[in-house]
Amino acid sequence: MGAFHAYDIRGIYNVDWDRDTAYKVAYFIPELLGTKKVLLGHDCRVSSDEIHDAAVQGLTDAGADVYDIGLSSTPMVYFGTANYGFKASIQITASHNPAEYNGMKVSRENALPVGYDTGLGTIKAWIDEGKPTPKAAVKGKVVPFEIMEDYLAFQRKFLQDYSNIKIAMDLSNGMANLFAKKIFGDAPEYLYDTLDGRFPNHEPNPLNVANCRDIMALVKKIGADAGVIYDGDADRVMFIDNKGEFVSPDLVIALLGHYFLEKQGRKGKVIQDIRSSKAVGEYIAPMGGEIFTWKVGRAFAAPKLREIDGIYGGELAGHYYFKDFFYSDSGLLASILVLNIVSELKTKGVTFAEVIAKIRGYENSGEINFRIDRKAEAMDAVRDHFVAKETPTKTMDFDGYRVEFPQWWFNIRPSNTEPYLRLVCEATSKALLDEKLSEIKSIIAKFE
Repeated sequence: MGAFHAYDIRGIYNVDWDRDTAYKVAYFIPELLGTKKVLLGHDCRVSSDEIHDAAVQGLTDAGADVYDIGLSSTPMVYFGTANYGFKASIQITASHNPAEYNGMKVSRENALPVGYDTGLGTIKAWIDEGKPTPKAAVKGKVVPFEIMEDYLAFQRKFLQDYSNIKIAMDLSNGMANLFAKKIFGDAPEYLYDTLDGRFPNHEPNPLNVANCRDIMALVKKIGADAGVIYDGDADRVMFIDNKGEFVSPDLVIALLGHYFLEKQGRKGKVIQDIRSSKAVGEYIAPMGGEIFTWKVGRAFAAPKLREIDGIYGGELAGHYYFKDFFYSDSGLLASILVLNIVSELKTKGVTFAEVIAKIRGYENSGEINFRIDRKAEAMDAVRDHFVAKETPTKTMDFDGYRVEFPQWWFNIRPSNTEPYLRLVCEATSKALLDEKLSEIKSIIAKFE
C-alpha cells in the first residue's frame, strides 16, 4: 500500500499498487464523500485505461453513477467538479512522474482536494482491514459527459492578443495536447504535440531542468519572447525567458501580480509555499499584495487559498492557484496569464528576462535533495545549530522549518511523496549562500 501519499495515490503501477487497489479506492469514494455521482477522467498513460475500467467497476458496484469525461487534464476535472456541482471526482494520472507510474487524484465538493489526512487515509485503513465491498442492489450507470467546450470557453475569457510576441511551447506528449492548439492556435512553435503516455521525448517533469533542454534550445533558435512547458497532466507549467533561461516558478508568483494586482487593481492575499523566495513578497507589496506563506502541496494550498479568500497563489513546483478558477490550480490558465503579461511588457519595451531579473533580488540554491533516513533528527540539528549562532527574524515550523535571518534564510523539510530531505537556501550574496550551504551540508552529512 505504498501508493498512498499526502496529496494523492501514486506509485509504479503493478508494483506499488494495482487494479485491485484502484477498484477498492473507487468503490469506497461514494461512501467516504457521501454521494452517488462521481466525475471521472484519465490521462494518456499506457495503464490509465485499465485503471479507468477498474474505477468504473468499483464505482458502479458501489451503486454510484459515473460521469465519464474520458481523456482529461487534471485541471479539467477540477473545473468539472466545481462548475457542475459534483461532490466527488477522480482523475487517473501520475502527473509529472515517469511513464511506469500512475495514480488517482481525488477531489470533493468545490474541487477541494482529498489528501491522506482528509480521506485517503481512511480509505487505506478500510482496504487494510479488509472492509467488504458488496455489490449494490442497484448498480450505478455510466454517463458519457462532455465538458470540453465549456472548459475551453472558460479559459478563453482570459485570452489576450499575442500577435506581438513569438511563443515556443513544449506539450511534453501529455494532456496539454488536448487544449493548447485550441487556445493558442498555430502561432506558437510546438514541441512534442502528440498524446503519448510513454513520454518518449523526455519525462513529463519540467521542474527538472534537464527535461527543458529542448524548449530552451527552441526559444533561442526562433528568438521567442517566451517558452512554455507543461507537465504530464497539465496542472503544472514552467516558463523559459527570452534568453532561453529557466524561470524559477516562485518568481512567477510575483510576475502574476502585474495581472491581478496591477492591471485588475485587486488588493489582498497571495499564497506562496514555504520554499519561495523573499523576493516574491517584496515585489508584490507595492502593488497591494500581501504574501501568505503556507505548506507545500495542493492538499494544503487550495483549501488555504479559499479559507483566507486569497486572490491567487503558487508554488516552487509550478502549481498556480486562482480564486477565479475555483481556488484550484491550472497550468493552462497560468500560461495564458503569463503570456498576457509578457505581451503587455513587450509593448513597453521590457523583455521577459528583464522583468524576472527585476524580481529576483537574492541568490538562491534551488531545491536540493538529500536521501537520508533520519530526517527529523537532521532537520532539528540544522535548525538548532543556526538558532544558537544567530538571532532569527522569523521562524516557521508548519512544513519542516523555515528560519529567516537578516541576510539569509533556509527551509528544510521532509518530502511528502519521496524518500528525501529537501533544502532551499537564499542569501543576499553568492558568497554568503555558498558559506551557509556548505555549513548545512556538513551537518546533514552526519545523518547519512
